[in-house]
Amino acid sequence: MIRTLLWFIGGALLGGIIHIIVILTLPLLAEETTWTRISAYEAANRMLILEPVTPGIPNPLHLDPELSYGLCQVDLSEGPAYLNGVLPDAFWSVAVYDRNGIVIYSTTNRDGIGQTVDIGIFNPAQTRLLAQQQIDIAEGLLIVESGTNDLFVLVRLSPPHEAMRARFEAELAEVTCGPRT
Repeated sequence: MIRTLLWFIGGALLGGIIHIIVILTLPLLAEETTWTRISAYEAANRMLILEPVTPGIPNPLHLDPELSYGLCQVDLSEGPAYLNGVLPDAFWSVAVYDRNGIVIYSTTNRDGIGQTVDIGIFNPAQTRLLAQQQIDIAEGLLIVESGTNDLFVLVRLSPPHEAMRARFEAELAEVTCGPRT
């Protein structure tokens, strides 16, 4: 009886360990990740307006059809990235994601910054140079530090009426994203 109980406990522990190892390694083996989906849009260092979501069409990024989206992919190894522009006078949000799709920073126009977006994204080495005043920045720049170099920025706009979507997306297309030239 005790021997059977020990075999049962040993089997359960071994099964649990194998289960945890498999669960933790599966994401590393995935061929399609958030980063590969984002990279397919070719939005490196530019604001790309995403096509509106329509019913019946695949929606790999799980976007809300009521919103307009701008996407920009940046690589901080090329230097700090900047997001700058004026967004429409309606609800908007900006989120900075790492390559795993984890939000490292997010803000909205409800945070009291108005309609102007002026964000600088720096890696730790660039932040040190910034602290030593070796990088010039404009006054009022919102500074975001990232632990990784590969990032993407997603801007969401909420047009109050469908008729305003085209104008909102045109204003979003004017937002600059990427290293300063």
